[in-house]
Amino acid sequence: MPKQCTKTQSDQIDLFLRLPLPSQTRHNNMSKQTYKICFCFPRRFRLAAAEAPDDVKILFSQYSENGTMAADHLRRFLVEVQKDHNATLEDAQAIIDGLGRLHDLRHHNIFHRKGITVEAFLKYLFSDTNPPLSPLGVHHDMTAPLSHYFIYTGHNSYLTGNQLSSACSDGPIINALQKGVRVIELDIWPNSKKDNVEVLHGRTLTTPVELIKCLKSIKEHAFIASEYPVVITLEDHLTPDLQAKVAEMATQTFGDILFTPGSESLKEFPSPESLKKKIIISTKPPKEYLEAKEIKEKESDSQKGKALGDEKAWGREVSNLKDIAVANDKNDLDEEGNNEEEDLDDADPKLQQHAAPEYKRLITIHAGKPKGGLQECFKVDPEKVRRLSLSEQQLEKAVLTHGKELVRFTQRNILRVYPKGTRIDSSNYNPLIGWSHGAQMVAFNMQGYGRSLWLMHGMFRANGGCGYIKKPDFLLKTDPDNEVFDPKVRLTVKETLKVTVYMGEGWYYDFPHTHFDAFSPPDFYARVGIAGVPADTVMKKTKTLEDNWVPNWNEEFEFPLTVPELALLRIEVHEYDMSEKDDFGGQACLPVSELRSGIRAVPLHSREGEKYKSVKLLMRFEFV
Repeated sequence: MPKQCTKTQSDQIDLFLRLPLPSQTRHNNMSKQTYKICFCFPRRFRLAAAEAPDDVKILFSQYSENGTMAADHLRRFLVEVQKDHNATLEDAQAIIDGLGRLHDLRHHNIFHRKGITVEAFLKYLFSDTNPPLSPLGVHHDMTAPLSHYFIYTGHNSYLTGNQLSSACSDGPIINALQKGVRVIELDIWPNSKKDNVEVLHGRTLTTPVELIKCLKSIKEHAFIASEYPVVITLEDHLTPDLQAKVAEMATQTFGDILFTPGSESLKEFPSPESLKKKIIISTKPPKEYLEAKEIKEKESDSQKGKALGDEKAWGREVSNLKDIAVANDKNDLDEEGNNEEEDLDDADPKLQQHAAPEYKRLITIHAGKPKGGLQECFKVDPEKVRRLSLSEQQLEKAVLTHGKELVRFTQRNILRVYPKGTRIDSSNYNPLIGWSHGAQMVAFNMQGYGRSLWLMHGMFRANGGCGYIKKPDFLLKTDPDNEVFDPKVRLTVKETLKVTVYMGEGWYYDFPHTHFDAFSPPDFYARVGIAGVPADTVMKKTKTLEDNWVPNWNEEFEFPLTVPELALLRIEVHEYDMSEKDDFGGQACLPVSELRSGIRAVPLHSREGEKYKSVKLLMRFEFV
């Protein structure tokens, strides 16, 4: 809704909005904007060049001489402020030369052969060559067992939209693989003639896609974004003859890149390094599945149909473990019973005796739940490893009463967590609950959007975006008293992250000028915070700046971190609307462990996680 007209606003006919110089020169013919005010009177806003924040001006004066920053000055800035300790004089000169090739800087005489001015310095700080994350590529130890890694995991990877009625396609699978997702889930069912295999969400209105098409697309796109292994988790609803057909399809499609274990049960999982460019199959030992449930919409479900205010614009705020009500544990894992995927018993050997042997031989990561409650589920067998699947609700119950057992189980075995069945809108849950207990496969609906998915995207920007992140040592070890990490225990602060939000730019070029408000430029504010263990989780907010396409907040925040290894920096920008919900202006999520110190340009992304062409924030990160 448009903002109400006021006399003060009416008087601001010649308000100057500050935009970075390069953007201004690109759009020299768009230096004014006209809005209608009070539904009739035109209101014009003129656009002017941006002014560097005061901190940037001060730093420039400290690292320059006579208004010019030469290569040796810039190198000192890179080492002392940006903490790029390996920066050389040649690196600094390359930056200056790169700025010198920009036509807009030469045109405005703010570049000199011997150095740069403060305007060019600001241009460099806002550039893509000054990103917030370390450009280290894959730098974690990749030779440990698979159970030692968080793995980028998809849920119902074949769906194009909601869980109830969308089409099934290989398109979402391709998109996920191109973004670095390493675990693809396929629900496999007999076709109507019972002579072939289809992929679909069973007992729903989703339209199927042939399994062979999905397998061929996985082979073609598996290793474009990462050369580390792709795991295919199969939810199998097939008869033995069709299982044999799947085995034939997989063997012929993947050939030598299909990894097959040497024995039926592994004593320890192989490493990502040893499985480079390999496809791995994970499912239960073959059996007849119980009839899958029908997806029913529950009116009482808090995640569905109650999005109000800002939630509808960019997704519900992420629920933390401390917000979860204490669950009644008397039924352990039996409460969901047969109402959740993969929540089925594998103990009856009669259901397996006619299984296709060639299908069984393909399974590297064996899945299944033992009979009994939580205690049985989390038992560790020193002679073999396995995969256990829990719904998000089952995980929430388990962490309240068996948190340490979960951590101990995931030191050798793989835990997969999946969304509850009532998330028919393809929304997601808080992944930190699983990660902080060692869960490797936190399965997400990648076709959705929202704050939880932003955390997933942010987490897997680490380690070169390869889809595998080495778990922190404290999740992999026991202390001398045989104790393991407990996320609920508040630890001492390890380090404090200081974040300064200077300014933002780029909305003027990526959005129509009336996108946020029909009557004036937008009123932006930023939210900055941490997603992590409960003790570290917090969100803070800047002031709202009225009528400014290039907000200059210049606000500093401090975040004490007890477990920085699991911390993600959350950044959101919104446009304030006094009469209804605020508008979405962009978001970013960054792993704290890989943040670069210094002043950095942080690109913002859409709700769907796509990077905007121009929108960025200028921020400073300091660890104290």
